[in-house]
Amino acid sequence: QVHLVESGGGLVQAGGSLRLSCAASGRIFSINAMGWYRQAPGKQRELVADITSGGRTNYADSVKGRFTISRDNAKNTVYLQMVSLKPEDTAVYYCNFRAVIAPVIYNYWGQGTQVTVSS
Repeated sequence: QVHLVESGGGLVQAGGSLRLSCAASGRIFSINAMGWYRQAPGKQRELVADITSGGRTNYADSVKGRFTISRDNAKNTVYLQMVSLKPEDTAVYYCNFRAVIAPVIYNYWGQGTQVTVSS
């Protein structure tokens, strides 16, 4: 079992910055990718950014140029640096670790951290 703990959320004014962290513990192996998702009230959960074990990154169009995802494999931690935050970035942010043990894909989720951007 993999346990994910997120930190770094909070309240910030528009234009401000936050850095989210997600640390994993437990039986960690075959992690294929790590990512961040978010869910705003009344909306579906959406991918914000992810990073593969090889370091390839992918971003939602709405955050390109403002958010940066990175990982520390030695610490089993993934980060999301967010700058130039906008009110529409307000959401609960969830980290995700995806493990692939063919043919099964395992998805692990954190408990979520609230990010609120005031205008």
